[in-house]
Amino acid sequence: MADISANFLGIRSPNPFWLASAPPTDKAYNVERAFEAGWGGVVWKTLGEAGPPVVNVNGPRYGAIWGPDRRLLGLNNIELITDRDLEVNLREMTEVKKRWPDRALIASIMVPCDEESWKAILPRVEETGADGIELNFGCPHGMSERGMGSAVGQVPEYIQMVAEWCKKYSRLPVIVKLTPNITDIRYPARAAHAGGADAVSLINTISSIVSVDLDNFSPNPSIDGKGSHGGYCGPAVKPIALNMVAEIARDPQTAGMPISGIGGVTTWRDAAEFIALGCGNVQVCTAAMTYGFKMVQEMISGLSDWMDEKGYTSIEDFRGRAVPNVTDWQYLNLNYYTKARIDQDLCIKCGRCHIACEDTSHQAITHTVNGARHFEVIDEECVGCNLCVNVCPVEDCITMVELTAGTDPRTGCPVDADYANWTSHPNNPATREAAE
Repeated sequence: MADISANFLGIRSPNPFWLASAPPTDKAYNVERAFEAGWGGVVWKTLGEAGPPVVNVNGPRYGAIWGPDRRLLGLNNIELITDRDLEVNLREMTEVKKRWPDRALIASIMVPCDEESWKAILPRVEETGADGIELNFGCPHGMSERGMGSAVGQVPEYIQMVAEWCKKYSRLPVIVKLTPNITDIRYPARAAHAGGADAVSLINTISSIVSVDLDNFSPNPSIDGKGSHGGYCGPAVKPIALNMVAEIARDPQTAGMPISGIGGVTTWRDAAEFIALGCGNVQVCTAAMTYGFKMVQEMISGLSDWMDEKGYTSIEDFRGRAVPNVTDWQYLNLNYYTKARIDQDLCIKCGRCHIACEDTSHQAITHTVNGARHFEVIDEECVGCNLCVNVCPVEDCITMVELTAGTDPRTGCPVDADYANWTSHPNNPATREAAE
């Protein structure tokens, strides 16, 4: 069987599935239930400095987006960092790590952006036996208004500064958790690297309002008639997370920097995709809150079975293999042609492909042939856009077939081999402007 154990920054865990810093990791009870279920590690819910406790709302903390089948697609939360006393958290972390020495335990930390605050808390965290620290520079609500969370993560200079303090005052590996609420994710990652951080984790939640109650006109979740922006997570944010992970993995200034992938991981396949883009492990929150801790067992068996099928003996065999295939648009092969093909035996004659193509695309699918209801692709009009595949309700009914190079079926003209080199092609606006 494949070995799915992970070695992230020298922190070993029996599998790459960690629980992210969130309500599921707020106390020893939850964490031990997670370890009993099979999770390889946890990032303890974010600790604050000693003193007056954080006060969370006592009403609804979550808003949601559902699919037509009521499946949870996205979750918005307005919960703050732990509202439990620092002393209690530190004591429980110590006890849990002693009982579960083979599992990864990471301390997430968020304190004011001054050197003394970090200097004070880091040794205390280290005493728990934690395997590493994660700097929460991502939380977009509540704490950011206090100059922490994403308020720090949006300023690369602050990220570098705090990372340097943590490397100065702690011997533990330092992971910087990045906010997606920024224009270019590469800049905060570069700052973390420059500050000596050992790794980055991403993405934290996306600032959002998921809905508005049209009876009282308050954003959801509503607290006594008022609402606030919160942090969006769940399956819906996975595409954003994958893109940001890929940007860091292929950036020459951060290439090779370890990455912990976060954002919508629900199945073993999601995890494998993050690992293929360079992640050394993945962190999960929303899926565990939706389906419970035992969901990890399917993730473990699914990843192991797939690796056996592919002949991979460890996650290092495929980690990062997708990174070289992520490129900028101008380097895509414009001589690559595909056409849609409809399997008439699978077609249920619903007409969605025709409607989508006729109304919004290239009028390349018939709806009748010889007076009978029939859906077929018109090659001369099909540009291979793939829209019909995505709207078809029957899996594999419509597929894309690659054509051999030679003639453009839309024009009947020979395909120009140089057309693939967009940077020098005459239709490129920059090339055209230079010629003029």
